[in-house]
Formats: sequence, structure tokens, C-alpha cells
Amino acid sequence: MTNSQTSPNVYARIGGLAYLFIIIAGACGELFIRNTLLVQGNPATTANNIAASPMLWRIGITGDLLMHVCDMIVAIVYYKLLRPVNKDLALLAVFFGLIQTAVLVANKMNMMMPLLLENADYLKAFTPEQLQAWTYLSVKAHGYGFGIGLIFFGFECLIDGYLIFKTGYLPKVLGVMIQIAGLCYLINSFAVILAPKLANQLSPAILLPPFVGELSICLWLIFKGVNLNKWNERVMKKS
Repeated sequence: MTNSQTSPNVYARIGGLAYLFIIIAGACGELFIRNTLLVQGNPATTANNIAASPMLWRIGITGDLLMHVCDMIVAIVYYKLLRPVNKDLALLAVFFGLIQTAVLVANKMNMMMPLLLENADYLKAFTPEQLQAWTYLSVKAHGYGFGIGLIFFGFECLIDGYLIFKTGYLPKVLGVMIQIAGLCYLINSFAVILAPKLANQLSPAILLPPFVGELSICLWLIFKGVNLNKWNERVMKKS
């Protein structure tokens, strides 16, 4: 690595910080916004909660969108760090990440829908009960859209986990943990589509391994980064 090249640990720390924002924003959005306002099986209360706290709902959407911006940063950092192992697989992981992000960003229109169903003259053609049902349906659709997006993220994790395991300059255990995370995401998302009752039984326990794995790689990138000696050895073999 020449002096003109950016150290891989600069990328590692940028990616780790972006990953930390994703984890914090995702947890806050789920625990303190959606879980606060949404009432399962009760469209009327859900719609009234959102109508009573529109700014909180907008903050949740904004946080999610910023989280997806950070998704792209993490994807590029992974590519930078993992391409010395296998450039083609690292690029394939980026493509899976791009699809995931595109799906999740487009899915945010479902979250915007409840805000469009308030205080508009053209909505007078609908009864309050119909508007409440529409709000609840939009929120439920967002849940399914999120699950679909995570299918592509699951495949991205499987590839990234394999590459991390093979690097030699990142701990093998992190690679295994990320692959387990990817497998959990795939099981959960396909269960949501194919067997919703099973998905309800699996959640939220099945999402604990991904949380542990992603938080572990996030903190490792921030505080440890890559082993520079082994990184240089790998880069020299490739050159």
C-alpha cells in the first residue's frame, strides 16, 4: 500500500460508523415510533395515533431514509475491504445491496400514505372507517415490503460473510456471524410470504442473531479495523 492510497482502516471506520447509525436509527424507529403508534389488529387506534403524532411519524420516515443512505455507504465500504479476496463476489454483494435499498426506499411510500389520508377534501368520499382501514393496510404493506427487501440483504450477508471468513485480515468468527444473520433474514422473510403464522412464531427471536452479528462487525470496524500486515499480504498476492 503506497502513501497515496487511503488506508483500508479509514474505510473500515467510515463503514462502521455508518453501520452504527443504521442500527441505532432502525432500533429507534421500530421501538420508539412504530411500536408506539401501531396497534396490531386495531385500524382505528392505529390511524388515530398517527393522526395525533404526524411529526413523530415523519421523523420515523426520515430516519429510515437516512438509514438507507448509510446502507449504500456500508455496501461500498464492504466492496473496498473485500474485493482483494474476490472482486466478482464483492461486486455481486453490492448489487444485492442496491436492490435491497431500492426496494426499501420505494416501500417508504406505504409509510407516507397515512399522512395523505388526513384533512383533504377529496377524501370526503370515504367514510372514517374506510380511511382508517386504508391507513392500517398501508402500514401492513410496508411490513411485507420490508421483508421482501431483506431477502436481497440476506443474500448480500451470505456473500459478505463468506468473504470476511476468507480474508485473513478480519476475524473468521465475524464472517460466520454475518452468514448466520443472512440465513436468519432469509428464513424470516420467506416465512412472512409463505407461512405468516410461522413467521409470527419465529419473530422476534430469529432477528436476535442478525442484531448480534451486525453489531459485532460494526464495532470491530470502528475500533479494530483490518489487520494491515495481512491486508498488505493479500493485496500483494493479487497484484
